[in-house]
Amino acid sequence: MRLGAAQERITAACAHPGHERALREAVLAEIGRVVPFDFHAWLLTDPETEVGTAPLASVPELGALPTLIRLKYLTPVHRWTTLDGVAALGAAPERSLLWRELLAGYGVRDIASTAFRDRFGCWGFLDLWRVGGAFTPAELRFLASVRAPVVAGLRAALLDSFATAPPPPGEPVVLLLDDSLHPIARTPGTDAHLRALLPTPPDRSPVPAAAFNVAAQLLAVEAGIDDHPPSARAHLTGGRWTTLRAARLCAGEAAVAVTLESASPAERLAVYGRAAGLTPRERDLLVRLASGDDTRGAARALGIAESTVTDHLKSIFTKTGAHGRRELLARACG
Repeated sequence: MRLGAAQERITAACAHPGHERALREAVLAEIGRVVPFDFHAWLLTDPETEVGTAPLASVPELGALPTLIRLKYLTPVHRWTTLDGVAALGAAPERSLLWRELLAGYGVRDIASTAFRDRFGCWGFLDLWRVGGAFTPAELRFLASVRAPVVAGLRAALLDSFATAPPPPGEPVVLLLDDSLHPIARTPGTDAHLRALLPTPPDRSPVPAAAFNVAAQLLAVEAGIDDHPPSARAHLTGGRWTTLRAARLCAGEAAVAVTLESASPAERLAVYGRAAGLTPRERDLLVRLASGDDTRGAARALGIAESTVTDHLKSIFTKTGAHGRRELLARACG
């Protein structure tokens, strides 16, 4: 009964998600009723690059965050990019680089990892850390049972984030990190951008967690752990989206530059189509509309009948809630 009630509450919350952070907080509270944990990290991910953004976390030591993120990305065991479901370290936590080099020192005994993915992409991952005991098979089954509604809720919440027209784009900002992911230097507008990504009190320095994630992905690519590009698109405020990218200043130098700039219309469009659950053909049509094609032009470019274009448009409007092409493109492209 307890499991069923928690599942029902999670499903209900995901059916009307509102803001994605509020949704994650509500779901996490329900999970905690059934699966006790001591620490957690729940990140959204770019659905294509699968690089993390927007962390919701409770960690043993905030000062160790750069190390934690670096080790997470360099740990191939139960990496969310290859995990299709739920897994725990169980009786062999030493398999995990993250556990061996950091979490064991805090008394963490087990890590339960969940990847939130569907056929449209990977939308986030959740790590639960337990001190003093391992996660049980029943607890892992519960986590697996709520994956589908949570994925649907996350996608719906992100789709709603496109509803408001974005403000004019700002100047690109840059954060320079060393190979341990500790900040070295930044441009003047960086702190404001970081606060928009992860709100922090005015009297505290912003936490550059999203920048740490894309930089850690660069390290993972260099180490041969993963081949997704070190970039991620993330929602800021209103209808504004940003794109983060990590790159070496020069080949061989122990410094990583993370740039943050307004997501381009094409970058927004790609996430929007996936969040709405559009089919590949519907996403192709959306790209043609964004390029300026009318029904006839889109039909010719895609090699389909004009009536088929009309049918696809009806489906797109149903899935997005848009009432016409102008509203659809304003939301998707900004």
